[in-house]
Amino acid sequence: MPRQYTVLVPITNTPASLEALTAACTLVRQHKGRVLVVHVIEVLRSLPLNAGMEPEARRGEQLFRRAEELASHAGCHVEAQLLQAREAGQAIVDEARDRGVDAIIMGIGYNRIIGAFQVGRTADFVLKNAPCEVWVVRQSLTPRASH
Repeated sequence: MPRQYTVLVPITNTPASLEALTAACTLVRQHKGRVLVVHVIEVLRSLPLNAGMEPEARRGEQLFRRAEELASHAGCHVEAQLLQAREAGQAIVDEARDRGVDAIIMGIGYNRIIGAFQVGRTADFVLKNAPCEVWVVRQSLTPRASH
């Protein structure tokens, strides 16, 4: 049996993140694949990596419920994984490598730092180090009408 086409979508509490999930669902429906949704809790270096991060974990679970609802409306199922790491970018790349995913689709906001557009630390790391395709969904400059 051939391996299933797999897309990893890191999610945060941003519209761009949810747009990336919608794009991933569209893609996996075409490939009859699956979507892995990850939320990374970044742990401060002053804390142990396995520190209890209950409020952050609850927020992650809320994001997963939102992602599952959105995916269900888009006709796809998601598998969710909560990760704790020092750096989100490294955790995303490691998860992609460990799971053998075919693509990472990540949403980014529109950040202007000192007048120039910046993709951000996490997206920059993933773009430079991912073992697979990386698709970036950039947040629109203008708000879209709700569906």
